[in-house]
Amino acid sequence: MLTSTVCAAVSAAGLGIAAIAAYRKRFLAATRIAAFSLIPIGLVMTGVIDWVTNIVFKPTVWAGFGVLALSAVLFMISRAVERRRGGTGSRKERKAAEAAGRDAVAPAASVPSLLTGRGAAQPAEQPAAKGKTKGRSSAPKDDFSDIEAILKKHGI
Repeated sequence: MLTSTVCAAVSAAGLGIAAIAAYRKRFLAATRIAAFSLIPIGLVMTGVIDWVTNIVFKPTVWAGFGVLALSAVLFMISRAVERRRGGTGSRKERKAAEAAGRDAVAPAASVPSLLTGRGAAQPAEQPAAKGKTKGRSSAPKDDFSDIEAILKKHGI
């Protein structure tokens, strides 16, 4: 009851200010002020103000917000622990995935990608490829070795 009275007073005051602005030939400003001043009484008439006051002044609503906040905190903690551990799978699953990753081959490669790094046997270049690059500077044999070294360093 008190909130509807306050909102009605605010709306009346706003309409009064809009009337003064219109008297001073500021019709655009008067229209904007009137539009803003009608919002509080409109909210009271639709019941939004009663709904908001029921939410704000009920302890059970605040307890519900507390439970939701606790749920969010627990979820974030579980995600942080999961990331620190390194995944959700078991140790056997991770080892199997690592073993499968070692045998990975690029789609168009004839040698596994991880074996082209340092100390691995390099395939001999084909003579047809050398003939095509006579005019251009030829690319080094392992032009991606530095990138692979960085990826290996980070465990990728």
